Order: sequence, then structure tokens, then C-alpha cells
Amino acid sequence: MTSKNSRRQFIRDFTFTTVAVTGTLALGACGGSNTSVNFLHGVASGDPLSDRVMLWTRATPSGVPEGKDIAVQWEVASDALFASLVKSGSFTTNAARDFTVKVDVSGLAANSVYFYRFSYDGMRSPVGRTKTLPVGKVDQVKLAVLTCSNYPAGYFNVYAEVAKLNDLDAAIHLGDYIYEYPRNGYASQDALTLNRQVDPKNEIITLTDYRSRYAQYRTDTDLQAVHAKLPFITIWDDHEFANDAWTGGAENHDPATEGPFSARRAAALQAYHEWMPIRLPDASKNDRIYRSFDFGNLVSLHMLDTRLIGRDKQLSYTSYMGAGGAFDSAAFTTDIANPARQLMGVEQTSWLQSQLAKSSATWQILGQQVLMARMNIPAPLVLQSISFGDYVTLLGKAQQAPASLTATEKQILAQPAIPYNLDAWDGYAVARETVFATVKSLNKNLIALAGDTHNTWASDLADMNGIAVGVEFGVTSVTSPGFEEIFPKEDPAKVAGGLEQIIGPLVYAETKNRGFMIVTATPLDARAEWRYVSTVKSKTYTMVPGKTLKTLPGAANRKLLAV
Repeated sequence: MTSKNSRRQFIRDFTFTTVAVTGTLALGACGGSNTSVNFLHGVASGDPLSDRVMLWTRATPSGVPEGKDIAVQWEVASDALFASLVKSGSFTTNAARDFTVKVDVSGLAANSVYFYRFSYDGMRSPVGRTKTLPVGKVDQVKLAVLTCSNYPAGYFNVYAEVAKLNDLDAAIHLGDYIYEYPRNGYASQDALTLNRQVDPKNEIITLTDYRSRYAQYRTDTDLQAVHAKLPFITIWDDHEFANDAWTGGAENHDPATEGPFSARRAAALQAYHEWMPIRLPDASKNDRIYRSFDFGNLVSLHMLDTRLIGRDKQLSYTSYMGAGGAFDSAAFTTDIANPARQLMGVEQTSWLQSQLAKSSATWQILGQQVLMARMNIPAPLVLQSISFGDYVTLLGKAQQAPASLTATEKQILAQPAIPYNLDAWDGYAVARETVFATVKSLNKNLIALAGDTHNTWASDLADMNGIAVGVEFGVTSVTSPGFEEIFPKEDPAKVAGGLEQIIGPLVYAETKNRGFMIVTATPLDARAEWRYVSTVKSKTYTMVPGKTLKTLPGAANRKLLAV
């Protein structure tokens, strides 16, 4: 059979099985009971290595007696028709793990495409496709980068577009895979019209809540399609737990009404590991998910947790506002420079230093959540005492006719530049310098990936002395709104242009569109290509091209360049 016919058969098989599992078909189980299983949440693979990959599904039961186990069969083949079976086995699941199935399939060949499926008593899951990592000399690694997929905010058109691509090695999801807010909460103003109101309707707090929210997300056909097409390498951010989470709590967690954060944290952790195709480095520590993936001699990808296990509580600008709205920059500077403030924690930082030291790959990529680049913005903009448009106009006036500036305008322009987002690495300056010092001393080619902000960013990375250490590629969201909602009266193009002008390390900003990023690494360069969708409020949309930027290896080349 030709490869073209194999692909057509795979599409037919995928379509058939997807239709079958979404119907109401109920088959009698062995032994004549009324037990049946459907695979309503699709299939997924993740955490690929050169010889293994995690496979996932959920066996949605019907008529299962309380406490009963379900033995789900799984198969891995080298072809879409399953004529060449490579591995097979059985996995027992039950209510204690929400009937999810996770299998770590080993003994696979490197840099190889495989197909997989699950079955129970004649009912088959959709067919999934996955790929193992390469070893040795590698000419190219191509990755899709995704983040911030808020179900009520719009359709997952971005996932649909990634699922159409046939030349990717894996997908990286940088967190905020789900959101915890209640119905009619954040970014839900169109949810009823779009038929995307969240379940359960309350803010999710308990294990049952988190499980239900994951289950709803995983019924989305576009999300199912991208999981069935590519192995995912994931990390969490805050909304898998609660907004602006840190080691001891979160911005929107109230212990008085919602119980101890530790209980909520434990529930969210359990649900995450049940529903995501992730492999724990240490099964006894389900909050330790920092881990590395080697794509031969070309890329070492280090997935980091900047959210949960080491982060000290975020600073707040409200703590530094004095009488009359004056900003106490001296106190703020002192606190930011506190050497004890942690973002990743001592244990994880030591691990990253070790991983960087032992890797000989051309590119060291950090898969992490929050912006690493210095994003200092004039205080009046951060504190929203002036609009972006008015500030840019004022800058122009200062350049063209400085003598015409009023005393008030001079005062505005004299305000210091401060970090726009204290939840990012800017709020943990010493921790950032520690990473930069390691990279610099080891002479590594660093690329930081970042999500979280719902906007696109590309920046040069430099230490506090201005010495270049690498670059950052920041990806916009799948659906969550960006600056276009925060500054609805501003022209997004002018906002982005103004930011590029104001922020020294920033090379590219896009603050309007939802989309994804493709990162392509070769021995000669590493590129980021941003792709956007025209809307997430309709299933009818067009693709909007963004910029492509690159960086070159070598100590003299660690900066962003146009393509």
C-alpha cells in the first residue's frame, strides 16, 4: 500500500472511530453484564523519548458496578491499519483514577512514527498518531508551541490549525490548559452564545470539580484532533490550580470560604496527572514535573515549573504607593533585589544547572510559563495613569519639540521604568540572574519559551550588565484575550509599536490576535514563526501570518534577527 493510501485509510479510520464513540452505542461486556465503555474524550500521547512514549485515553463507563475495575486493551503499530503490530497490552482503570488510562510504552525505535488505539469489549477508541525522539546527529527539530486555552473565551481554532500540520515533531503546551473560573467568570461574556459555558458552573475547587472541567475540555473535537496527531510535552501554569498561584496560595483562593489551599492544590495535581499524558520523573512526588527531552545532538528541551513548587508570593505595586499616588521606587528596588526571593526554588534551579552542564546539544530551550525578558515600562503606563497612545504622542513631542513640554508632561516622562508584570521573572530578578549566570558560564545557546500573557513577544535576553545570554520567543494564547481587551480603546498596532519603542530588549510584539508559534531548530539557526487566526468567536476564520525571527548559535550571535 502506498503512503498516500495509508494516509487516506488513517483519515477514514479516524473519522469512523470518532463518529462511533460519540454515538450512543452500548455493547455488552464479557460475562453478559450491562457494562459498556465509550471513548468520548479521544486519545493522546505525550512525553516522547527515543524509546518510549506515554499513551492516554479515558474509558467512560456505563453500567459499571461501584468499585469495579475495567481492563482496557491497547495496541501500538507502525502503520495506520495496524497490520504491523509493535506493542500491545492491557491497563486496568477504575473510579479511583477517574477511569483514565495511561500507559508508558517502551521498546520503541527512535525517530519513528507510530499509531495507537484502545479497546474494550469490541468498542475501539479513535486512532492516534505519535512520534519518538531522534538520537545522534539531527538536522532539524520542529515544534508547535501553545498556551492559554480558555474554553468559554472561544473556539479552539488554533488547535485545529496545528492538527492540520504534518511536519511537526511534537507540541509544547506551556500551561493554562484549563481555567478554573466559574460560569460567567473571566472571558465568558460570549460563552452562552457560543455554547461554551463551563462545567461545573462554580469555580473549581474539589477533585470532582477539576475532573469535570478537564472532561469538558477534552470533549472539544479540535483539542481531540491535535492530541491524536502529535505527542504533547506539557507544563502547568497557574490556572490548572488558581489564578496567580504560588507555593502557599493564589490570588483567587480564599481559605475562609474555600478551605486550605493545600487541599485544592492536591485535588488539582491529581486531576492533572489523571488527564494529561505526562510521565512523572519521580512517582512519589507528583508536584515535581520539571524534566528534559533530548532531540539528538541538536536540542535539549528543559520543561520548568515556575509556578507551584518554588515561587515566593508575588510583589504588588499597591504596597509601594504613597500619599498622593507617589511610587516608592527605592523600597520597590530593594525588595526586587532581595537575593532570597525564589521563582523555581533551590532544588529545581540546581537541577537545571546540572542539565545545562551535561548537555552538548546546540540549542538549550527552556519550556516555561512566564516572560523571562526584561519588560520595563514607564511607571505611568504600568499604573494606568496615562494611555499608551497618549504616552507615545508625548514621547514624540519630547523628541520633536522638547521646549513645548509642560511641567506635568515633564513629570510623567521623568517617572522610572518598572516591570509591567510582577508575576513574571521581572518580579524575581535575582533568580533570573542566577539562570543567566549559569548559561553564560557554560557558554550555551539559550532560547526561552514563554506563554501566560495572551500576547506575542520576542526579546533579546541579557544579564544585569547588558551581556547577551540568549533570546525569548513568547507565544500568544489559544483563546484567552490579550491587551486588546485590557485596552479596548487603544489601537492594538499602536500599542504593539509603542511597546517595541519603549522596551529596549523587545524586538517584536503583537497584542491582538490568538494563535500559536512554530519553533524550528537546525545546526545553523533557530527560528520562531508566529501564526494567528482571525477570530475565535466563529468556526469560520482565516489564517493571519505573523513575523518570523531567528537567532544564530555562538557567543557573538545571541540576539534576534529578521528572516
